[in-house]
Amino acid sequence: MDLDRDNQRKKIERFIQKMPSLSTTVGKVLEICSRTDASPNELNKVISLDPVLTGQVLKLINSAYYSLMSKVTSLTRAITMLGMNTVKNMALSTAIIHSVAGANKSKALPTAKFWAHSIGVGVSAKLLAVASGVPIQEREEFFIAGLLHDLGKIPFGDEYIHVLSVARQEQRPLVVVERELLGIDHQEVGELIAAKWMLNDVMSSCICCHHDIDMAVDADRAKVAIVALANMYINIHDIGYAGDPFPEYTNADKLLELTGLDWPVFAAMGRTVEDEIQKAQIFLQV
Repeated sequence: MDLDRDNQRKKIERFIQKMPSLSTTVGKVLEICSRTDASPNELNKVISLDPVLTGQVLKLINSAYYSLMSKVTSLTRAITMLGMNTVKNMALSTAIIHSVAGANKSKALPTAKFWAHSIGVGVSAKLLAVASGVPIQEREEFFIAGLLHDLGKIPFGDEYIHVLSVARQEQRPLVVVERELLGIDHQEVGELIAAKWMLNDVMSSCICCHHDIDMAVDADRAKVAIVALANMYINIHDIGYAGDPFPEYTNADKLLELTGLDWPVFAAMGRTVEDEIQKAQIFLQV
């Protein structure tokens, strides 16, 4: 079994090595936005050199997801209206979705249902961030972190079908069964992908610690807790499918405490989640 686990890890590492890197443009966008002295004009110059990315940003800003009153046709205006952080997250999410869309993923997780789950978690994370008082310019990062939280499931091969089957039959959390049968879980795999794409610390923490909140550094823990709660909410309501119908609920109170939220707020989210999920479908269509 140990040899099988070694082979499994090596196979996953090879898969990740072969995954395409993010484009030079997206790399420059991330670099610019990481600087405190960066200006919207610098971001505009970089994105405008990439017609595809420019088109994606304009398509997103004019979608129902942002519900703006009038059509935006200028990239400069889009950056001014949305802010550099939101435009950065747009560029990042669309690039990552395109990078993994063609991956030879296991038949275990149907693509449409997997992304439906992922979008649900992204939308819920953003709504929880709003409820917990996160500043408006930082909320989009929670949507992206939720959208990408299960990236680590993509490199698993057809052996994952057995893992999902055991988790379902024994009604146990998927992450526990992954460790038991494969010797590696989707959080660890996600951490490898986050490192390859040089995602920021918060994004990486949400990907690799959403089932193990104590593994996150203190500064990121409340943010990871929001994504973990969002994941729990979408699993409870059976939106999409990412293979985890029996997640660990025992730490729900701790997650709520970390985020400063309570059960009534958590439960009331259902009124807007479905509408927001429909609007967020645009992220899969750009």
